[in-house]
Amino acid sequence: MAYRNTSLRRLLFLTLRSKKSDRWINLNQGRFYLRRCLHSTAARHTDGVFRGLTDDRLPMPWIEAWRLQQEGKDMASDEARLQERDLTPKKMSDSYHRVVLPLGRDPWLSDTYINSSGHIRLGTIFMDLDALSGIIVYKHTGPGVTVVTAALDRITIAHPLTEICDLEYSGQVTYASGRSSVEITCKVARARDEGEPSKPEDVLLTCTFTMVALDPTTKKPVNIPRLVYTTPEEEKIFKAGEAKAVAKKQKLKTSLLETEPNDPESALIHKIWLRQVAYHDPNNKLRQPSNVIAMSKTQLSTASIMQPQYRNRHQTMIFGGFHLKQTFELAFCCAASFSHARPTFISADPCTFRNPVPVGSVLYLTATIVYTDPPLLEEDGSEPRQKDSMNPMTRLHVRVDSKVRDVEHGNAKSTGQFNYTFSVPKDVKVLPHTYQEYMMYIDARRRVQLGDVQDRQEHTALELQQLHSADNVNLTE
Repeated sequence: MAYRNTSLRRLLFLTLRSKKSDRWINLNQGRFYLRRCLHSTAARHTDGVFRGLTDDRLPMPWIEAWRLQQEGKDMASDEARLQERDLTPKKMSDSYHRVVLPLGRDPWLSDTYINSSGHIRLGTIFMDLDALSGIIVYKHTGPGVTVVTAALDRITIAHPLTEICDLEYSGQVTYASGRSSVEITCKVARARDEGEPSKPEDVLLTCTFTMVALDPTTKKPVNIPRLVYTTPEEEKIFKAGEAKAVAKKQKLKTSLLETEPNDPESALIHKIWLRQVAYHDPNNKLRQPSNVIAMSKTQLSTASIMQPQYRNRHQTMIFGGFHLKQTFELAFCCAASFSHARPTFISADPCTFRNPVPVGSVLYLTATIVYTDPPLLEEDGSEPRQKDSMNPMTRLHVRVDSKVRDVEHGNAKSTGQFNYTFSVPKDVKVLPHTYQEYMMYIDARRRVQLGDVQDRQEHTALELQQLHSADNVNLTE
């Protein structure tokens, strides 16, 4: 081709000489359309977080952070050591932060927030919320500390979106006893015009992050300003956060890692095992239905290198929101692969970030369908049926196990367990086989039952039916 004989320097020269934003250039009878988009610093490619939440998140280019790392310097601790901690009590309003995502007004945002089917990518919303919580927590703690995401409480959809519109992110600190941990509550709602008050039905979802303040040098927990409430409504919010903190500690004591399954759960395990044996007994007419799938066959795994553009403000670790997004999207794919249908998100259960994910490490994620509702068998041994056999609907509980290794595949560390529930318009069931799978099944069953209790307290039966329906809900992966 003619342009192969034209040097790159010549192409750049002709482009830079153009006085217009765009121009046609003829080279050796070859016609090319060149955009005048060359400059010394490339346009910043977002990692998926809305630009309104990233202004100060990366204080230096990665190459500079890498050089400091090679010299054995900790840029985050050096910056924090220069600033003194202020433990003066703070009000909720001191940490309040609000950002509008102009999704309805800016079509270019669809590249990041809208998927191929025109639905909002919930995983990207999760990333934004984690970034928002980072802004909020530093408003409360002030400088002199390093803050990391420790946990995320249950997330449910309050009012599903049926159209693409501007969204309002908002949040504030809602509980802080003065010790190292702090609770931040974030909300996503339909954005109203300036000055127009929001309505309860505008709220898409509410979620709560737990973050922990560390000494930038020793990496040990440090005290932060205590939160004070000034109104009865703020007192109610504070007390709710206090109760949740106590409930989390109590729940750890009843974990399957601490106690064995109770009597009804043990009986259920035995009944499922007997059904599994019957399926493979040549003298038994009962055969495994095609819609009953072994748990081991539902797994979906990924491995990916953690690149610098996904790092947090401390430079050497991966942004927690990106980690959350990866687990959510894998869970969605696992649910779709299992059911051969488009899943609709229902809820995300509480999760804990056990270990940080370093830049340059390899993140391994494994998603498994661990429970289906209706299940294979009830506690009494009966087979539950779909409410509407012509229009079946099944809830899938997906567990994503996350671990990290260095590139040389040395020591592996668990970075957390993430649990998501989706609904699909299919009649499908999962069947555990090994003892470990049975424990995963029982753990998921407990989570689903607890979630049902919470949902009944917050929503009417009609609202729950609408939330679990896959129709007209503009919110999936």
